[in-house]
Amino acid sequence: MERVKILDKEFEIFISSEKIQGAVKRISDEIYADYHDKTPVFLCLLNGVFMFAADLFKEYRGKCEVSFIKYASYEGTSSTGKVNTLIGLGEDLKGRDIIVLDDIIDSGTTVAHLLEYLKEFDPGSIKVVSLLLKPAALQNDVPTDYIGLEIPNDFIVGYGLDYNGLGRNYRDIYKIAE
Repeated sequence: MERVKILDKEFEIFISSEKIQGAVKRISDEIYADYHDKTPVFLCLLNGVFMFAADLFKEYRGKCEVSFIKYASYEGTSSTGKVNTLIGLGEDLKGRDIIVLDDIIDSGTTVAHLLEYLKEFDPGSIKVVSLLLKPAALQNDVPTDYIGLEIPNDFIVGYGLDYNGLGRNYRDIYKIAE
């Protein structure tokens, strides 16, 4: 089994790039089925979502707009429970259909914070998409409308996910080796 070392931790392959791309394609098709006659605004949560978002947009056949927001809530391998806004919104979202794109929902703290914030803009609708969901780690009741894969509560890196800023560039997803 392929392993990578990042800083003080060793990781083993967990989800192949082929399985990831299959999930991305399925999510794209599901969103298109629901929004083919609309022009939603995809709101991407940086940094981790950049690879998922790029691949999703390559697959998505409908009209759409894209925007980015950047929050931080992680230090090392765990969530701090506090959400800091690093890049905010500049668009008028009143009456718009918003599709929030996230790479992973674990505690749900970041998405819960964002959903409360988005209500201030009086959008037409809000849907949440996450490539990965950790049901065992959820601490907030976050509606997730499109889910790529449910995974156990392991710390993972790759495909946009990082460990202290490193490991985002891997095509596959790795978990800490036992």
